[in-house]
Amino acid sequence: MRHLQNLILNTDSYKASHWLQYPPGTDRTFFYVESRGGVYDRTVFFGLQAILKGWLSRPVSHDDVDGARDFFAAHGEPFNESGWRRIVDVHGGRLPMRIRAVPEGTVVPTHQALVTIESTDPEAFWLPSYLETLLLRLWYPVTVATSSWQVKRTIRGFLQRTSDDPEGQLPFKLHDFGARGVSSAESAALGGMAHLVNFRGTDTVQGVLAAREYYGEAMAGYSIPAAEHSTITSWGRDREVDAYRNMLRQFAKPGSLVAVVSDSYDIFHAIREHWGRTLREQVIASGGTLVVRPDSGDPVEVVHRCLTLLDDAFGATVNGKGYRVLNHVRVIQGDGVNPDSIRAILERITGAGYSADNVAFGMGGALLQKVDRDTQKFALKCSAARIDGQWVDVFKAPVTDAGKFSQRGRLTLIRHREYGTWRTVPIPHEVDSVEGMGLEHGWEHAMETVWEDGELLRDWSFGEVRGRSEQD
Repeated sequence: MRHLQNLILNTDSYKASHWLQYPPGTDRTFFYVESRGGVYDRTVFFGLQAILKGWLSRPVSHDDVDGARDFFAAHGEPFNESGWRRIVDVHGGRLPMRIRAVPEGTVVPTHQALVTIESTDPEAFWLPSYLETLLLRLWYPVTVATSSWQVKRTIRGFLQRTSDDPEGQLPFKLHDFGARGVSSAESAALGGMAHLVNFRGTDTVQGVLAAREYYGEAMAGYSIPAAEHSTITSWGRDREVDAYRNMLRQFAKPGSLVAVVSDSYDIFHAIREHWGRTLREQVIASGGTLVVRPDSGDPVEVVHRCLTLLDDAFGATVNGKGYRVLNHVRVIQGDGVNPDSIRAILERITGAGYSADNVAFGMGGALLQKVDRDTQKFALKCSAARIDGQWVDVFKAPVTDAGKFSQRGRLTLIRHREYGTWRTVPIPHEVDSVEGMGLEHGWEHAMETVWEDGELLRDWSFGEVRGRSEQD
């Protein structure tokens, strides 16, 4: 949407008036981003680089200032026209800020600073606050990456117990079905890309393209030929088996996979009669793997019953850990899938003696849309300001909600080299830059300066991001 490309207007309306609200003598401000808790006790930090490249890499122009001036004049808000003109004239449209962050892909406990933002021009002290709306949207890719990472931990646990090749199986066990369920193409891109930090399977094209654009990953995710209901039901109920036969003819080849939704009418009949009898020899002779997809009913009950029926029809091999692995066929469950149902399905089928190898999951709305900023309680807050040449702590401490207490002072994140513990600590007032801050024995800085005065200083590859997410 071209009318939304003006960076100055990528903010909340009330932000336009905030430059007039700071104490006289303010010439620098310092903000930080943290997860104040939430569903999970750790987060996978990801997505800042995409936001920086997507929004801050293009200099602000006088045309942008003109557009914002005219908008806010009609909208009822004051506008800092001279401040923005100065950014264009003095800084070439590049924003005078320093952004430090943990390396992307790092898994960090909640209640720790993940990002710090500070102004670098005394006359643009108001800028970090102005960009809160844009920068705090970081909550979305972090939350999706975190949810996907937590599901990965769940699936890995079941694979380690029931599979002969858990690490080989894991990358394609959770497939992104979420593109149609999100609110925008940008959400599909950011969320789909965040999921690919943890897995390789996706149908969200925008996520793959975003990983290419912002992290240089030529092909971050993969898919396979798969049927939808219309490509089955258009053959008519009496010719359902012909629709399935066509899927095998078109796509089933040695070493290949083909997924076929099979519940358009009666999935249990389809498995017993069509797949298990009429087409059984064609499935086996193809040399490929048929992936049967249920799409209705209780996920736990349906998946278990489908596995049992497929076992009756195609048989299974008992692996080295004593669990049954189906021959020639698998199941993918894409309806009603969320972190809780995935665990419930895996508990049921492994309890019945089936390896987690037999099933994969497709998660849509629960992966990319059924999250919000409060899932991990994300906040971006001011923690320090320099007023009349002196740094002062800035914080909030509402008596009505201790969970909204904010941290104070210029902050940085440190980690203990030996024990792996994390601490968000204040930078002493007398220290001008964090690089000059001494640390106690065993501790090291966990943040790096990633952006300064319009220049990207750290350009992480997708492989680096994925590697860090595996270190925890």
